[in-house]
Amino acid sequence: MALTLEPASAGTPRHDLVKGLFIDGRSVDPGPRALMNITAPRDGTTIAQVIEASAEDVDRAVASADAAFRSKEWRGMSVRTRARLVNKLADVMEAHLDELFELETLNNGRPVRETRAQLARVPDLFRYNAGLAMARRDDVIPVEGDYLTYARRLPVGVVANVTPFNHPLLIACRNLAPTFASGCTTVVKPSEYTPLTTLRLAEIFSEAGLPPGVFNVLTGPGAVTGRALSEHPGIRKLVLTGGTEAGRRAGAAAAGNFARQTLELGGKTPVVVFDDFDLDQAVNYAAFGAFVGAGQTCVCAARHIVQRSIYDAFVEKLAAKAKAIAVGDPFDATTQMGPVISERQRARVLDFARIGLEEGARLVAGGRVPPALEGSHGFYVEPTVFADVDPRMRIFQEEVFGPFTVVTPFDTEDDAVRIANDSPYGLAAAVRTRDIARAHRVADRIEAGIVWINDHHRVDAASPWGGFKLSGIGREFGKEAFDAYFDVKAVMVNVGDQPFDWFDMSAPTQRLN
Repeated sequence: MALTLEPASAGTPRHDLVKGLFIDGRSVDPGPRALMNITAPRDGTTIAQVIEASAEDVDRAVASADAAFRSKEWRGMSVRTRARLVNKLADVMEAHLDELFELETLNNGRPVRETRAQLARVPDLFRYNAGLAMARRDDVIPVEGDYLTYARRLPVGVVANVTPFNHPLLIACRNLAPTFASGCTTVVKPSEYTPLTTLRLAEIFSEAGLPPGVFNVLTGPGAVTGRALSEHPGIRKLVLTGGTEAGRRAGAAAAGNFARQTLELGGKTPVVVFDDFDLDQAVNYAAFGAFVGAGQTCVCAARHIVQRSIYDAFVEKLAAKAKAIAVGDPFDATTQMGPVISERQRARVLDFARIGLEEGARLVAGGRVPPALEGSHGFYVEPTVFADVDPRMRIFQEEVFGPFTVVTPFDTEDDAVRIANDSPYGLAAAVRTRDIARAHRVADRIEAGIVWINDHHRVDAASPWGGFKLSGIGREFGKEAFDAYFDVKAVMVNVGDQPFDWFDMSAPTQRLN
């Protein structure tokens, strides 16, 4: 059943709808503070209000995380005890999934079917990282001479985790899991659009026994709260998922304090479709890749590069598929695509539809607000497909971040690779072919950190996730992500028993350092 929250009245917010920050294991009393409205994309109503965190709030949260990191309770916890706790968090989250997916659907507008499917996999992120913590071994390094040399891996400290609106819990948790399993602590700044499930998860984890200060949550706009957190000298690692410009600004701020960084940024995913692949299946994957989450994913199938021999048929079938997608209330069981996150985002999608027409591309589906939903006050837009798109067009080059995809033809494999790589981004790509040699060959030549062959959007806790070029640095998921939460300390022990005096000029020189 959908949550039924009434909008707060202007001027005098109801306190049952006002959410405080979460610092040092408890919610902060909102008091007479500046507040932000949280809006339901389905109908534009205010479903909650949250505090606009100040620089002083950021200081408090970072101080709390730093104190927890240095505490005997957290830092002195054995690996096995920590792994048991992280596994317990997975179990507790799983027990609250019904509440969480309903709240997330309310907050970000993704259909219940999508949200339920996505969140059901999130607890395993904690179990996987608990397993990595148990399996981790420090290295003994063979060096010249009578020395025992080994590496110690020590948790880096306080992690700033800045998350987006499109997958609030999934993206928060893909960093919370290695944070907790490694022994780090965190301050999370969720999107100003979608903070509700992150705040609720902090409460759930605190009730489950996560020590105070290990998991703090700050709400507020990116330009204020996000900036203050990114440039704070107390953080030792910045993890951010968002647009390339936001990543550039936050990364530069964090670099001033030499904090390490993992940045998953923009994308313009190319999908190369060869004529040996089943056409209907290619269209089904195209619609899934482009329109799941209302296209609001960094790996949205944004550029379909289709072999000319099947191009016209592909365009016709994809246009028909897009027009048949049921757009509507995310809590309606018949809805296949929900709204975008805000009126601003809808205006961006519609603006790109206008740009596509002005550039001379052929609009074959969408490009408008669904007529039946014009009076709903929700942020709905039709799945949009442009054909006959030249790679030099803006709609081919720029990220839209909505239910918007383009189609362009190619003739040869070399043409397909060249067109696919004609982008400043390199997060993800996909290849559709039944030729196994060609699949591997093309995947190897495409400049992207993630390549799906005959699939799309698939993720796994064990598989590294991240991009090339302007799509960011570092990796999430997998052993690569877990290892990035540690500093490495080399320890060299002289196990010999030879006399040594460098300044004895009669002794033979036996070492240079």
